Amino acid sequence: MTKHVKIVLSGSRDIPFNQLVLSQANVRRVKAGVSIDALAADIARRGLLQSLTVRAQRDAEGNETGLFEVPAGGRRFRALEKLVKQRRMAKTEPVPCIVRDDDQISAEEDSLAENVHREALHPLDQFRAMQQLVTQGTDVETIAATFMVTPAVVKQRLRLASVSPKLHEVYAEDGMTLEQLMAFSVSEDHERQEQVWDMLQSSYNQQPYMIRSKLTEQSVRATDKRVRFVGLDAYVAAGGYVLRDLFEDDQGGWLQDVALLDRMVEEKLKAEGARIGEEGWKWVAVAVDFPYDYDEDMRIIDGDQPEMTEADEARLAALREEAEALEEEWSGAADVPDEVDARVTAIDEEISAIVSRPLVYQPTEMARAGVFVSIDSDGSLYIERGYVRPEDEPAQEPAEAAEQDVELPADDQRETEDGGARPAIVTNGGAPGAVDPGEEDEQDDLLRPLPDRLVTELTTHRTLALRNAVASHPQVAFAAVLHALALDTFYHYSSGTSCVEISVRGGSLGTHAPGMGDSASARAIDQRHESWAERLPDQPQDLWDVLIALSAEDQAALFAHCASFGINAVWEPANRYNDGRVSARTVSGRIEHSHVLGRAAALDMVAAGWTATVDNYLGRVTKARILSAVDEAKGAEAAARLSGLKKPEMAKEAESLLADSGWLAEPLRTPALEAVEEPAAIDGELVVEPEAAQEHDGLEDEESLAIAAE
Repeated sequence: MTKHVKIVLSGSRDIPFNQLVLSQANVRRVKAGVSIDALAADIARRGLLQSLTVRAQRDAEGNETGLFEVPAGGRRFRALEKLVKQRRMAKTEPVPCIVRDDDQISAEEDSLAENVHREALHPLDQFRAMQQLVTQGTDVETIAATFMVTPAVVKQRLRLASVSPKLHEVYAEDGMTLEQLMAFSVSEDHERQEQVWDMLQSSYNQQPYMIRSKLTEQSVRATDKRVRFVGLDAYVAAGGYVLRDLFEDDQGGWLQDVALLDRMVEEKLKAEGARIGEEGWKWVAVAVDFPYDYDEDMRIIDGDQPEMTEADEARLAALREEAEALEEEWSGAADVPDEVDARVTAIDEEISAIVSRPLVYQPTEMARAGVFVSIDSDGSLYIERGYVRPEDEPAQEPAEAAEQDVELPADDQRETEDGGARPAIVTNGGAPGAVDPGEEDEQDDLLRPLPDRLVTELTTHRTLALRNAVASHPQVAFAAVLHALALDTFYHYSSGTSCVEISVRGGSLGTHAPGMGDSASARAIDQRHESWAERLPDQPQDLWDVLIALSAEDQAALFAHCASFGINAVWEPANRYNDGRVSARTVSGRIEHSHVLGRAAALDMVAAGWTATVDNYLGRVTKARILSAVDEAKGAEAAARLSGLKKPEMAKEAESLLADSGWLAEPLRTPALEAVEEPAAIDGELVVEPEAAQEHDGLEDEESLAIAAE
């Protein structure tokens, strides 16, 4: 029968500190964890919580020297040593020690065992412990000072402790990572946290950024222009709550009360609109954003730059002098002080305010014009003054008869065929209209208007000759077409100022798709249009001289810009009876020709900034099309992982997958030019297959475009 030997623990005793020496058998060589200074401060506050493990020191003959070596607990020994050097502890202070006297186990093994068998506190236990300290009344700063961390770290731990207990259990069982738990702390709604976690179980994408995205999708970023417009402090003062992410740069957090924010934006916009309306405008329209082409068909009235007062000029000169002095002083410096940089910025802003003052308009023009007030991307107020709606345009007054050297009789005003008054046409040395020979002497000194029919005949001859002359001068023809296009593009109310009856009829795109004004293409077009508008004259009568003076390169660039407004590659529904606004054949021809232009102009919709999102595509098509898009862009395996999701979740997951993939919806693609097989010819005559002829005789098949109507 085996006899069990009872375990005998090593005895403990208090040993004066000056009898302890650090053993070379201590296996810890690399510094890690809490610093010696921090450990010394903690021992000074609460005392030594764990005894040192020591062995009696022996000389070469094996006799005890009266000193004790410390193979396990070296960091505690060094912390006590620091307290002695700081005269905060006596060198003879008794230190609790466990005295080991075992020849079978080496000191090195003791040191290794103490470090290896020690298990660090689970992070969740640390979070909960700090939360318990707060519950007991300890403030964050005290906890931070006690455990030698910053208050921000303590707040992070407390935020993690506030996550749903259900998710805590998942984390404790290694069901989620610490980074995922940190992502869940961005929301304080335990129910929503659990919903998102349950939803992610069927998703391959469980990255922290996806968790944050789903928890904040109903919130508004603090960087949103609406927030910048009303001010984050004003929102908080009004009772709004801002959710912060303590673990990543959240750029100010997320505003939770969207209704409050929208109400504050609306009230401030209305107040600003009322203030601007007091300037004397007929109307003021306010909105966070206006749709693309919102100012189409409106005329912009001219304003004058107000003259600066003597005080303004003096202040402007002083600011520029100060700016030049700062530039000269700090231009070569590697680091510019913050206060200098702030001063330069303030000077630039003040100079801009003085120079860029609102234009001054005529009161009579303001009485029929209005203002658009919206929010710019940086949150500032964006004011566009001087827009006249078509219905507010003044009625066209009949042209008054030109004053002549000879006064015309009252009955000499002829009527046109439609009964309206026609101004007299006076020609120098021209023959008057048919006159009774008997009255010729009486009419010699009277110039009558020419008959309508004669004027029509003469101008018809001139028109034909002008066509022939222009056709013989390609450069003049190009300039004439450019002139007509520029009139139609930049001067909406210039009808009748060109004899070339060519106009741009591209149609408005503002009603077909939301968010057009924020697209990269729209911004590029607007910037180019504004650049040309600044170079062209204010009055359409002066346009011809300006165009002729342009270089050939500039003329070509302006021609391309104007011509582009005539492009309409929008698919529109049309039934087979063609009783709608456009026929199916017209739409089909339009789309086919857009492919020709797209290839010629190297159209790239990916470079133009389009990417599939829930709003612009994925949320508006069937699940089958979502899976087809993912399959095409990322492969069948990625599509299979989404197949079990409901459509809203599937669309959001697909948006993440398709981002930066270069995938395009079919209506956005420009087909490559395929080689066309030459038709067969017999005896020099073209042979058309019967089936092909039948296809061309019928209406265009709309199935290829059906995707655009989904």
